Amino acid sequence: MTAKEIIQKLENHEVLIVGDVMLDRYLMGNVSRISPEAPVPVVLYQRTEDRLGGAANVALNVQALGAVPILCSVVGDDPDGYALQQILPVSGMRSEGLVFSKSRKTTVKTRVLGNNQQMLRIDQEDVHDLSEQEADMLVRKVAELLARFPIKALIFQDYNKGVLAPAVIQAVTDLAKKHGVIISVDPKKANFFAYRGVDLFKPNLKEIRDSVPFEVDTTLDSLKKAADYLKNRLQNNVTMVTLSEKGLFLDDGDSAALYPTIQRNVADVSGAGDSVIGIATLGLVAGLENQLIAALSNLSGGQVCEYPGVVPVQRSILEAELGQWLNQ
Repeated sequence: MTAKEIIQKLENHEVLIVGDVMLDRYLMGNVSRISPEAPVPVVLYQRTEDRLGGAANVALNVQALGAVPILCSVVGDDPDGYALQQILPVSGMRSEGLVFSKSRKTTVKTRVLGNNQQMLRIDQEDVHDLSEQEADMLVRKVAELLARFPIKALIFQDYNKGVLAPAVIQAVTDLAKKHGVIISVDPKKANFFAYRGVDLFKPNLKEIRDSVPFEVDTTLDSLKKAADYLKNRLQNNVTMVTLSEKGLFLDDGDSAALYPTIQRNVADVSGAGDSVIGIATLGLVAGLENQLIAALSNLSGGQVCEYPGVVPVQRSILEAELGQWLNQ
């Protein structure tokens, strides 16, 4: 297959993304001097930009590859929550999967950029678990969306902001299994072992090291030992461990391998995991072989690191780089 044909296999699949959604706010300007008041740069403000972040950035990555994302999350009944709701249709996505809460604030990550370099980040968020009523509203919304749309996969995108509590994870997993959809997870430490029986479990190396009771390095044997431990605890089908500049490890139970990545000019690692979980899930839905899923994941995660801020993958660049990889 050509690179174009491979990318086309990812198109049109409907994917439900459930997890912590947030607003990425950028205050942009130029820096030409240091403040006389403290040893900090002075940013001459130019503009503010609001972008979709967290689980919503996973949705953007899925959309960028020609698939159809449906986002489901809980946000605050506040101006930032409604700002996020308004951005979704502008970005070509449905907003009906959002549940509004009067007792939570919408997560906003405000980044100050000077000369395209991140100088400071300010977080506004609630991180407590959903209330019983909010959790019930979210689960009912997931059930409604699974019944209405021909969804092929469900992605749990966990940022430890409280949307994905263990009871929600279990209830949504049960619903997804009932509908026969592929389940993928980008976990965080708090609920690391709550995702039982999923198809793809995708932690990064730090999350693995923080969660297993033995040391893990980047050798094949060490990562295989960690994957076996996870499979014993979670009964998952595939384990993918992202290894930053060293690429990734993939184990589907029958075979395990390390897949190196290409060298990049890294500007900002924010959002790389969002790109990887989106494209790896679509690869599973499309029935691609492990080597292709790994290549696409490495290329997409590496690509978004070359841009400041959180950005989705660019399909045309991914197709070109995949073509080069295929011709090696």
